[in-house]
Amino acid sequence: MSTYIETIIKDILFSTQGVKKMNIKNCRKCNRIFADDGFDLCPLCRTENVEEFKLVKEYLYEHPGADIQTVSEETGVDTRKILKYLREGRLEIAENSPNLILDCERCGKPIKTGRFCEKCIAEMQREFKSVIKASSVPKANLGKDSDRMYIADRRRNK
Repeated sequence: MSTYIETIIKDILFSTQGVKKMNIKNCRKCNRIFADDGFDLCPLCRTENVEEFKLVKEYLYEHPGADIQTVSEETGVDTRKILKYLREGRLEIAENSPNLILDCERCGKPIKTGRFCEKCIAEMQREFKSVIKASSVPKANLGKDSDRMYIADRRRNK
């Protein structure tokens, strides 16, 4: 039923001439239709997500070093969301607690937050910079007629 309604709404939004077209999408969590604003979640689910993060953050301020299971039970926030917050770098595992949760996605070394260890981040930055430097256009090629851009109609008339 929701795909039928979505089809009708898209037909209305895209069939009007002279009116700015609006992209819509379904929320990844609740499947509601909302105006596409670059996020996968509708504004209501984003607000709920922010509130859950605040709960976790406040709990960790009051109970530093608590494990994920305890934080989840006390706040009601799913452990998968807490792991997501760790991977996003929004939370960090306490310095003195053993890390049995997060590993670097590149080398497997235990990390406190994010997706990669400091060593792998530095290596990837060097690799990216070398690729960008190697793919940059030499200045000697600039200015050739074959590299210039033209308006198609003007070029054809000559």
